[in-house]
Amino acid sequence: MIMTNLNKIKTCAVFLLFFLIFFTVCTKVYATVPAVDINVAPSDNPASVATSIQLLFVVAIVTLAPSLLMMVTCFPRILICFHFVRAALGTQQVPPNQILIALALFMTFAYMGNTFTQINDDALQPLINGEITQEVAFERGMEPIREFMGRNVTYSDVALFMDLTGRETVSDIAEVPNEVLIPAFLLGEITKGFEFGVNVYLPFIVIDMVVASILMAMGMMMLPPAMISLPFKILLFISVGGWSLTVESIMKTFA
Repeated sequence: MIMTNLNKIKTCAVFLLFFLIFFTVCTKVYATVPAVDINVAPSDNPASVATSIQLLFVVAIVTLAPSLLMMVTCFPRILICFHFVRAALGTQQVPPNQILIALALFMTFAYMGNTFTQINDDALQPLINGEITQEVAFERGMEPIREFMGRNVTYSDVALFMDLTGRETVSDIAEVPNEVLIPAFLLGEITKGFEFGVNVYLPFIVIDMVVASILMAMGMMMLPPAMISLPFKILLFISVGGWSLTVESIMKTFA
């Protein structure tokens, strides 16, 4: 143990010495290091300032795009349902998370393609052409998103967040502000994803119970039932076209 630690210390010392020699050589070769200076100077052209602000706005939107996609689309429910299917099968990390996320993304694009097209035609293209302002573009872009969330949100979730934020309960979803509608929609998506997961788990639990009963009857109590039931669950899932049936069932849950 002591020799191993000494070897580690020697290795670290050698790497440190090599780094110091390399840094010294680079300092001698590149004696002059260029300086980087960023200044904010006044501008006489308001159009250039507006363009810079628009560029920063676009960069911010691109940065927040994944979060916005998860918050206001059907992506959360699809991904939650996929994870429940994998957990019910007991296949651990098969399929991998990357594959499930990619499939959920493409399903989101497929289902919400008309919504995205409407946002592009009514808000994005007029903004790029300079026909409308950013405020008008945001309002137009939120209209189809709010329509989708309004069809799938639960009124009890809206009432909950209206009460938590100290607002008066309204009867029309169109009067609900975005800061209330979005979390209410997300809460409903999580709930519906868990409801789907319960329905998926039931047939696989039956298989686990049957396999466990058979093993106990045969006196094989030390043999893990999950190891024996896994091939039967996969065989059942494949024989009924499990993934196609799952995708179809998830897509039909959206209003």
